[in-house]
Amino acid sequence: MFMLRNVGKYLFGDTSKETIIEIPQGQLYLVRPQSPKGYSELIFKDAAATIRRTAQDFQYQLVIQRAYEEGEEELLGDEDGEDGAEGGLASDKDEKIFLLDESLHFRCEIREGGDKIFAWRDLSGDLGDLYEFVCDQSIQASTVHTFELAAIQCQYERKYRKSHESATEQDFQQFQFTGDAIPTASPVTPRTASPPGRTSSSGRGSTAKSALAREQTPTKANKAVSKTPAREEAPTTAPVSVANPESLEILTRETAELHLFDFASGSFILQDPLVTATVSEVGKWQYWLQVTGKERDWLGQPVVADLNPVFNFEYLSFIFNHYTQDSAYSWLLRFKDQETEEKFQEGLMQALWEQLNEVKWARTKDDDRGYVLEAFQDLTMEDAPGGAEDLEEVEEEDGDDGQKSEHYDSDESGEDVNTKEDDGNVNSQLAVGYKHDRSFVVRGSKIGVFKHTPNNNLEFSTNISKVETPHGKLFSPKKVMLHCEDSSMILQNGDNPNSLYRMDLEYGKVVDEWKIHDDIPVTSFAPENKFAQMSNEQTFLGLSHNALYRIDPRLAGNKLVESQLKQYVSKSGFSAAATTEQGYIAVASNKGDIRMFDRLGINAKTHIPALGEAIIGLDVSADGRWVLGTCRTYLLLIDAQQKDGKNAGKLGFEKSFGKDSKPQPRRLGLQPSHVAQFQHETGVALSFTPARFNTGLESNETSIITATGPFIVTWNLKKVLAGRRDPYTIKRYAEEVKADNFKFGSDKNVIVALPNEVNMVAKQSFKKPTRESIATPVRIGTGRTSSGRLTGRASGRLGREDIVNSPY
Repeated sequence: MFMLRNVGKYLFGDTSKETIIEIPQGQLYLVRPQSPKGYSELIFKDAAATIRRTAQDFQYQLVIQRAYEEGEEELLGDEDGEDGAEGGLASDKDEKIFLLDESLHFRCEIREGGDKIFAWRDLSGDLGDLYEFVCDQSIQASTVHTFELAAIQCQYERKYRKSHESATEQDFQQFQFTGDAIPTASPVTPRTASPPGRTSSSGRGSTAKSALAREQTPTKANKAVSKTPAREEAPTTAPVSVANPESLEILTRETAELHLFDFASGSFILQDPLVTATVSEVGKWQYWLQVTGKERDWLGQPVVADLNPVFNFEYLSFIFNHYTQDSAYSWLLRFKDQETEEKFQEGLMQALWEQLNEVKWARTKDDDRGYVLEAFQDLTMEDAPGGAEDLEEVEEEDGDDGQKSEHYDSDESGEDVNTKEDDGNVNSQLAVGYKHDRSFVVRGSKIGVFKHTPNNNLEFSTNISKVETPHGKLFSPKKVMLHCEDSSMILQNGDNPNSLYRMDLEYGKVVDEWKIHDDIPVTSFAPENKFAQMSNEQTFLGLSHNALYRIDPRLAGNKLVESQLKQYVSKSGFSAAATTEQGYIAVASNKGDIRMFDRLGINAKTHIPALGEAIIGLDVSADGRWVLGTCRTYLLLIDAQQKDGKNAGKLGFEKSFGKDSKPQPRRLGLQPSHVAQFQHETGVALSFTPARFNTGLESNETSIITATGPFIVTWNLKKVLAGRRDPYTIKRYAEEVKADNFKFGSDKNVIVALPNEVNMVAKQSFKKPTRESIATPVRIGTGRTSSGRLTGRASGRLGREDIVNSPY
C-alpha cells in the first residue's frame, strides 16, 4: 500500500504536466485471433506509449505515438513525393488514442523470454481483437510495473470521478484482468497460432502478473500466478420513475417489451417482457409518455423533441431517449406486430406535433399527417445512387486525428501559448472563402483572418481588431456573409435590424451602412446564387419574418427592391434561406416548413409541411436536387426532384409537385443510444449548428457537416441514401464547437471554430461513434516525448493535434 501511495503521488502530483508516465520505445501490433484479415498486423515499428491527462477531470488517455529519429520523417516525406503532398492530412497516421476505461481490459505480461507486453481490447474491432504494445528490451521491468499501476489508478478515477489516493488495494482489484490471456503478437505468426486463453507452443509461455499482484505477493518472474476472473463494469440500471401527472385524455395505449441500452456492453438489455406504454394529454399542449410494468412504473417523461423518436417497422421497435437530472438513457419498446406499432406511432406523433405546433393534429391534412409519420421511420430512401460497391470508399482511419494547422505565435516555440483574452468574448461565427483561400472567424467585435495553405494547413494572416459602424460605434456582428469575390463582408448588427453594413476586407474597416427599409427589418440574408461570392454580383436576398426580397446596394436611399418583394399577410416566421447555382431559392421558417421558389416576387412553387421543430439553418445542393434543413435535434434531407407525372425530372423549384407526389423528407438523426451517451458524457442536450453540404465549382455534394456541443458530426451522403445504419462519423473536442464548415472545393478538410481556437481537420480523422470515441476528447497542443525523440506533432511537419490559437 505504501508503494501505491508513493507511486501515485510521484506520477499525479504535478498537475501542470500533461504526461503522467511514458514508455519511450516499443512496437504496436493489432492482433485478430479470429479474423480472416490475418492474425497479426504491425501498426508502428517504433513507437512510444504515454498516459496523459485530458482537459476533463478524471479522464485519461493511453496514447501510442509513432516515433521518428532526427531526419527520418523528412526522408519519408521526400519518398512520398507529390502523392504525399497531395495526401496532406490523409498521410498523417502516427498516433493511436484510447480512453483509459475498464472496458479496455488493459493488462500486462512479463514472459519467460523477458518480453514485456501491454494489451487491451480493440473496442471498434471484432470479438477477441486486441492491441499489443511490446516494450523494447531496454525498458526495465520496474518501469513497466509503474506504467500499469498508473493505468489502474486512471481507470479508478474515471469510474468513480474522484482521486485514487483514498482507494485501497481491494478497490484496485477490479481493474486487473490477469484472467485474460495475451496471444503472441508477430506479423509473421501463422493463422494456426494458439487462440486466446491457451498457452503458445512456441516456448514463450505466459507468466503474467498484474502490478497489484506483483506488489502484494513477491515472486520470481517465471512463476505463474493464479488467474482471477476479470470484474466487468456494472450494467446500466434504470432510474427511479417520476410521479405520473393526471391524465386528461389518452391518445394511445399499447403493450410491448421494454429494453434499456447498456453503456458497458453497447446493446439493449431486456428489462420487462410486458409493459404498457401510454401517451396522454396532461395540460394545454402538454403530453406525457408513461411506461408501466406489472410490478413497477419504469419511466415517465414529457413528450418533447428531445425524445429523439425513431420507429423501425422491420424490427417492430421504437427507440427513444429519456432524460433525468443526472444522466440520459436510451429505451427500446418492441411491439408484437406492425399494427400495434402503427397505433402507438400515431398517438405519440400526434402528441409531439401538437406540443411543438400548438395546433390540433385533427386539423392537419391527411397527406401532411402521413408525411410527418413517415419522416420519423427508419427507412431507406428511394433512388439511392450507385450500387453497394460505390459505398466501399476509403474508410476513415480510427487512429488518425488528421488535424493540420499552424501556430502564428511569433516565437514558434514547441509549446502552445494560452492566448485566450479576458474580454468575455469567444469565437462565434465562421465564413469560408470561395474565391480566395481564406477563413474569417468572428469573436465579439473582432475578426481573425486565416489563410489556407497548399498543404491543407491554417496560417494566421491578420486581425481586424475593431468592427464599428461608419460613425465609430463598436458592434459585434450577429451574422456575416462574404461578398463580391471575397473582397467584402456583409455584417448584421443586432441593435439595428433595418440596416446592414459592408466591410472592405482589403482595408479591414466598415465603409458602408445600407438602410434596407423603414418598416421591413432584416432577420437573415443569403447570396443571389450558390457561388455569387466568387463573382462581382452586387445584389443578394433578404428575409424578414414574413417577407422575401432582393437587396441592391446600388439603389439610392433604401436598398430593398420593391418590385421583387413577396410579403405574406400571416406571420410566416422565416428563419433561413439558401440558393442554388441557377439562383433558385429555398426558404425555411421557425414553424419548420420549407418553400421553394424559382424567382422572387411570386408564390412558392412547392411547399414542404413542417415536422414540428423550427428550422435554424438551410442549405441546397448546387444543382437544386437536395435541400438540407437543420433543426435543433435532427436534420432534414429532401429530394427536390420529381419522380413521375408530367413534370418527371423537374425540380420542385421549377414546377409544383403533384397532389399525391409530395417529396418525402429524410430525418437525419443520431441514434438514440449515441445521443444518450453524448448526454451521459457531457451533460449537454443536442443542439445542432446549421448543417452544410461540401461544395465546389466542379465537385458534387458527398458529405454533410454539423456540430452539437463538443462533437462534430459528418454524414456520408451515399450511405444516407442507401439506408446504411452507419452513415455518420464523429470527432469530439474538449470544448463546444461554435462553427464549422468544409473547405471550399473539398469534402476532405473541415474548418472548426472552438471558443478560443480555430482548426483545420481531416475528415478522415473522424471516427465511428463508439463508447471510446464519444468519451475521448481531442487533445489540443504540441510537444515532444520525454525521451527527446520526435513524435509526429513535434517533428519537421506539424501534426494533427497542432491548432491555431486565435487572440483577436
